[in-house]
Amino acid sequence: AGLASDSSSSEARGAAGTMTGTTNAEAAYCEEGGYCNYGWNEVLTHMSPYGWGYYGIGLGLGCSVVGAAWGIWLTGSALTGAAVKAPRIRSKNLISVIFCEATAIYGVILAIILLTKVQTKDLADTLPADWENDQFYFAGYAVFSSGLSVGLTNLASGISVGIAGSSCALADAQDPSLFVKILIVEIFASALSIFGIIVGIIQSNNADFPTE
Repeated sequence: AGLASDSSSSEARGAAGTMTGTTNAEAAYCEEGGYCNYGWNEVLTHMSPYGWGYYGIGLGLGCSVVGAAWGIWLTGSALTGAAVKAPRIRSKNLISVIFCEATAIYGVILAIILLTKVQTKDLADTLPADWENDQFYFAGYAVFSSGLSVGLTNLASGISVGIAGSSCALADAQDPSLFVKILIVEIFASALSIFGIIVGIIQSNNADFPTE
């Protein structure tokens, strides 16, 4: 009976390993209490909340800077090209570059706010019995979602402002009366990032990592 049981458990481990891409030795190691992830589902659910938090901060800041750089690239290249034929547009169209740079500033502001939320403490190998796991994971997910929301919003806003700014420079070079009209479009495109950072701050309001 013991041999049959060992054989059946070995077959079960083999079937589980086939489905999840693990070997029999890895499956046996997991059964003995070793740390193991059978798939992406377990990888994501077993990730440290501190990891989620710092990933969110990185994505928020990184995507914001990418959006600002992309927008400056679009509007700056169009501005310098159009200024060859109409040098008068150089100064006032720099406001388009400022609008693009603002998206990166919003990302930096949120990253600083979120960094103050991620409070770490010296943890032992085993967490205390009264550790607030629900609050721990909620804080990690909240910081991650906040950073991701602001990062993606600023990325879209930066590209939008860049395209509108390049159009503004080209239109201003042809007809100066169009500058103010297209500038309004840029203002609305830049407001998208403001919406994102407002929602991101609200998302992270209750993201308090337990410290005791």
